[in-house]
Amino acid sequence: MLKNIKTSVIALGFFTVVCGVAYPLGITAIGGVFDNEAKGSLVSDSDKPIASILIGQNFSKSEYFHPRPSAAGEKGYDGTSSGGSNLGYTSQKLYDTAKDRAAKYREINGLDASDKVPMDAVTASASGLDPHITIHNALLQSKRVAKARGIEPSEIQKAIKECTEGKFLGIIGEEKINVVKLNLRLDKEFGKAKI
Repeated sequence: MLKNIKTSVIALGFFTVVCGVAYPLGITAIGGVFDNEAKGSLVSDSDKPIASILIGQNFSKSEYFHPRPSAAGEKGYDGTSSGGSNLGYTSQKLYDTAKDRAAKYREINGLDASDKVPMDAVTASASGLDPHITIHNALLQSKRVAKARGIEPSEIQKAIKECTEGKFLGIIGEEKINVVKLNLRLDKEFGKAKI
């Protein structure tokens, strides 16, 4: 019995040092190296935080690129309610929602009823917070954004190209656009949208 107590005390001491001291210090050190990421990758305007490039926002004005839909919270993009709709591909509710979103997307972007709408324009991501859209989605929105801002479509397409993020590790996934970064760039280059 004394041997078991000794083993338990040694194990308790070891795991206290590893889990209670070494691990927190290690994570704190890593957070110091990646300071911006550890603080939420916030973007500020006049020292006031206005966005995080890690979380999508519900841009709805014509002057902005619109993100993919969100199922996180009642109004979407609620970091405290992260999660998807959990509706499967056989769900009638998902089908009806996607059909309604596709019709609205076509109307807002001046597309024909026969034009295909990208999947990321009508379905929410698994987290409901994804700030990215596909290149195809961005290009379909570019005419609307250019017209609303009163600038040439080529300027918008140039911004899209320069804001394109590559595949993860160069091979995983597809190229994408961070809508928050793209909209902030448009505001910086061409002025903020009028409220």
